[in-house]
Amino acid sequence: MAENPMSEKEFKRLRAFIKPYSKLNVFMYKLTGGRILGTLTGRPVMLVTMKGAKSGKDRTIPLMYVPYKEGVIVVASQGGAPKTPIWFKNIEKNPDVVVQYKKKKMNLRARRVDDTEKAAVWPTCVAHYPEYDDYQKRTDRNIPVFVCEPRP
Repeated sequence: MAENPMSEKEFKRLRAFIKPYSKLNVFMYKLTGGRILGTLTGRPVMLVTMKGAKSGKDRTIPLMYVPYKEGVIVVASQGGAPKTPIWFKNIEKNPDVVVQYKKKKMNLRARRVDDTEKAAVWPTCVAHYPEYDDYQKRTDRNIPVFVCEPRP
């Protein structure tokens, strides 16, 4: 059983906040190269652009910046919510993403890690954003983690 699980009411409030805030975050980040809304709680944010699973349209979202080797790690935590974020299906179906960190853009391919690899990379995630540990404790779902590496 998860510690302090998120209620459905809390989840709905979170979702109602995330969508408009994300749009504003993406707009300001692109406009200023990450100088404005380039951090969350003092930690760096990146923009991840992916194709929609159904629409095929580009979707850009702000996520915590977790550098890893030549790419980044993407964590589908959604604050420890009981459900995976909507973008999870997008990245699973269309793993080629563009990541922008400040003014640097990287063409990467995401792959979901298995539990063994997740255990190996999780400390890196938590080192960059300690709240990930709290989020995992808050939910019964195994939070998906993607390693995004340069495309061949």
